[in-house]
Amino acid sequence: MERVAAAFWQQKIRSPSRNEENMRIAICDDEKEIREMLAKKVQRLYPKAGLSLYASGEELLLSRGQEDIILLDIQMSGRTGMETARELRRSCKETILIFITGLEEYVFQAFDVGAFHYLMKPVDDKKLAEVLQGAAAQLEERQNRKPVEIKKEVPSLVVTAGGKHIAVKFSDIVYAEVFNRKVMLHTMDTDIEYYGKLGELEKQAGEEFYRPHRAYLINFDFVRKYDATMIYLERGTALMAKQNYQDFVKSYLRYNQRKGN
Repeated sequence: MERVAAAFWQQKIRSPSRNEENMRIAICDDEKEIREMLAKKVQRLYPKAGLSLYASGEELLLSRGQEDIILLDIQMSGRTGMETARELRRSCKETILIFITGLEEYVFQAFDVGAFHYLMKPVDDKKLAEVLQGAAAQLEERQNRKPVEIKKEVPSLVVTAGGKHIAVKFSDIVYAEVFNRKVMLHTMDTDIEYYGKLGELEKQAGEEFYRPHRAYLINFDFVRKYDATMIYLERGTALMAKQNYQDFVKSYLRYNQRKGN
């Protein structure tokens, strides 16, 4: 077993990120043993990366560092990891947050602050390596992104309302709801009603949208907060079916990962 573990770590160390020397990783956990254990594992994976350790959320915030990746414990005495993350997001929107928790119930709260991923305690070596590798890849992609990107044609939907053909950009739709064989599209500026099926709209809308309830289709880009019964959007609200909550949270996480939030 030890030989297998050693081979696994050596394989990961042999193929570090090209930007490893410039990568800054922080670990914030109020338990010294866990903090130091994670530090050893991270150093094995990325020996050239800058590494900082913090014993509390207060310490992390006071450091005013510009870490690229933060491994943040959710359950800490004093300022919790969630409170710390919300404060961090005010000034460090690009920082990649990876939450660490011992209770799965906290996982769903983590995505409210655009978490990249989460790790359950005790932290599995292979899972830690996979998550950090994904975070490093996203970081490298951001750094290599061209300052000027080619504009893509924005997909749109053409509906017939009031005898007129109206083109609506999918990116402008905050959410849609259905009642009496009619679909109501809500944008930030207006509402458009037409005869149609929400299922057909869902197929056309793509990955940016999610159907949390049979009567609603929401645009992830306009989600501001949510709970197990309701999604609060920039304009309006949508119902959440209880059985869809966990899948919604996972889908929202994947959306944030794609967007680099």
